[in-house]
Amino acid sequence: AIQLAGEGWAAPILVDEQDWASVIRAAHDLSDDVRKVCGTAPTVVQQAGGTVLPVFQRTAAPSQQAGRLLVGTIGHSRLIDGLVRQKKLDVARVQGQWEAFVIDVVDGNLVIAGSDKRGTIYGIYEVSRHIGVSPWYWWADVPVARQDKVCWSGGRLEMPSPTVKYRGIFINDEDWSLLSWSARNYEAELGDIGPRTYARVCELLLRLRANMLAPAMHSCTGAIYSHPESKVVCDSFGIVITTSHCEPLLLNNAADSEWNQQRDGDWNYKTNRSTIQKKWDDRLAEASQYENIYTVAMRGVHDAGLRGNLPMEERVPLIDTVIRDQRLMLERHIGRKATDIPQIFVPYKETMDIYENGLRVPDDITLVWVDDNYGYMKRVSNPEEQRRSGRSGIYYHLSYLGAPHD
Repeated sequence: AIQLAGEGWAAPILVDEQDWASVIRAAHDLSDDVRKVCGTAPTVVQQAGGTVLPVFQRTAAPSQQAGRLLVGTIGHSRLIDGLVRQKKLDVARVQGQWEAFVIDVVDGNLVIAGSDKRGTIYGIYEVSRHIGVSPWYWWADVPVARQDKVCWSGGRLEMPSPTVKYRGIFINDEDWSLLSWSARNYEAELGDIGPRTYARVCELLLRLRANMLAPAMHSCTGAIYSHPESKVVCDSFGIVITTSHCEPLLLNNAADSEWNQQRDGDWNYKTNRSTIQKKWDDRLAEASQYENIYTVAMRGVHDAGLRGNLPMEERVPLIDTVIRDQRLMLERHIGRKATDIPQIFVPYKETMDIYENGLRVPDDITLVWVDDNYGYMKRVSNPEEQRRSGRSGIYYHLSYLGAPHD
């Protein structure tokens, strides 16, 4: 076992100053987790170079070694890359993978190496879990058992890429709980769900090895982009932002600040295309620098059907045009081919009818299947759809709150 902290002392956590900011932030979480367990927080040292300091020699028992924690992302950390070059750390099975990590003991030090930034973060939180800090320590007040010393006794641990690439939650129906709690208590000065709340949500997601968040979007809540710090906070954690079936290109038309019919006209692509496109262009100019998954196509305002009362023979080509126009906007703002930009199409309610009546969704777009609000999946990919390069996903209501049932 490697002893990491004890009565009145803690081995430092070393991280390259050039590593991802989200990794450095998570290293500070690990320091605080050690404090929760034994009362002493390790110092987080941001190394300016790749030199690994000598083993910290203080021991609590002859059978244990005391060592530093070396944390870093392969290709972004001189600490980790130096160990790999010296053939002291084997990363062959995680390097170049999606969100994979390895934890190993090297020269008496505990090393956490991730294939990418979230891989490293998951490795950091795996150590937190190992020493007894639950992902739910804050949201559910799961107590942390105090110990006289903090040790890693797991030996080498390799965690491969997750089977599901994007995993996360949609904060929906927030009227009933999260909004009232945040606005009255946690962010009373803001009176809304804002950056402090999203920071706590993002931390929980990462501790649960999730990577994706669709923010709250009911009209009672300020859209996430109405509080600019919220998106910056989510990015600082390394969380991917996405949206629901009714928020095309990150635009929340349920929020009055985002779309106001008196100011902006009808949310109708056939009659008001230029205004809608301007809204999407402005949002992409603001948000495309971050890591996002973009909802394509469109529905009506909020959770309503397509505007204009069009017959099906007009709806299908209209939505086909919407998707084509949206992909051109994405390419212009992001500077990559549309086929390389994460996008989802959610056939929810009437949009599934449009899809099944011949809508041509480009092969690289992920089809996100839905339940019927009562917990039954309406359908999943058939054999032909299973061959799509964009694969598929599931949008499932853990709790559905809406009239006339909940």
